[in-house]
Amino acid sequence: MIEDNLLEIDGSFGEGGGAILRLSAGYSVLFKRPIRIGNIRANRPKPGLRLQHLLGLKTLAEVSNSSLSPCVVGSEEISLTPNSKNDVKSNVHLNISTAANIGLLLQPIQIASLGFKKPERIDIFIKGGGTFGKWAPSINYLREVTYKLYERSGLKIDVDILKHGFYPKGGAQLKCVIQPSKESLKPIDLIELGNIDLIQGEIIVTNNIRRNRDNIGSRIRKSIQQQLRRYIKIETDIKYTWADSISPGVGVSLWAQSDTGAVISTGTFLGEKKLSSEKLGIIVAQEMLNYIQNEIPVDKYLSDQLIPLMGYVKKPSSIKVSEITSHTRTNLELIKLFTNREYKILKHDNYHIINFQ
Repeated sequence: MIEDNLLEIDGSFGEGGGAILRLSAGYSVLFKRPIRIGNIRANRPKPGLRLQHLLGLKTLAEVSNSSLSPCVVGSEEISLTPNSKNDVKSNVHLNISTAANIGLLLQPIQIASLGFKKPERIDIFIKGGGTFGKWAPSINYLREVTYKLYERSGLKIDVDILKHGFYPKGGAQLKCVIQPSKESLKPIDLIELGNIDLIQGEIIVTNNIRRNRDNIGSRIRKSIQQQLRRYIKIETDIKYTWADSISPGVGVSLWAQSDTGAVISTGTFLGEKKLSSEKLGIIVAQEMLNYIQNEIPVDKYLSDQLIPLMGYVKKPSSIKVSEITSHTRTNLELIKLFTNREYKILKHDNYHIINFQ
């Protein structure tokens, strides 16, 4: 790599959070472009790297055999130089001492792995951290939504959850297996929602809040089903599972596959002390209804996950979304720094189309 190719990135632009760090690092390895990021989280109450950002960078560097500048919690500038030889490790072990969200930690790795050609299999073992967290994709969501669409494009990522982890202590255990595509990745075309025959879902309730006469999972499921039946006639298959976890927690998500290949989801909702099981169920169901009734094939969380794939695949891709989130805009702006791919956002009354040419 030559220094003239170094890309300088202002970590305070856009929403100015950890997303810029995760996306830029993933793109750096994917497009083989060295980067220097300054002003990391400059607008946050505690600027600089937090532990989960540091762990994500170090794990990405280890998996991809890239060179990461010396950095610690609080560092406001980092440099990353990707390995130009596609020399990727096949086995990585990671220990997390906090409830850092594992989905966010995996994000730069899943972006980078779009360009991996070997080895045939990469095993990442994670001990600690959270499978659920606020403002972050749960592992359930990645497994049932994001990685289903990645697999159709050609990249297979499997996640086996051995133990769930919630805030504040985390303590999750899981195994992530990445199988890079041997062929060129296929483009994404999700413009029509089409027909949905089944809505699936999972409700995770930790054993440390289990009570004999108050089945939280059953109440949430009943509330979801009642709310859905008021407006649509679609079968449901919603499971609730009691899970061992160091910290108490409730996590709920719904997803549905359509006959056009779309996979929509509510994202993940967490239980809260002042939020009844019945109210939580209504909120979750309404989120699913919004996508179905407005015929939106890509939920607001998935658009952010698909843009790296759309920007990397050389053939045209298109998705229809209900809104352009701040994370999506940040993602699109970063894509322009790494590649000359052209994209357009077409605004309509109640939806947007994102086209990559």
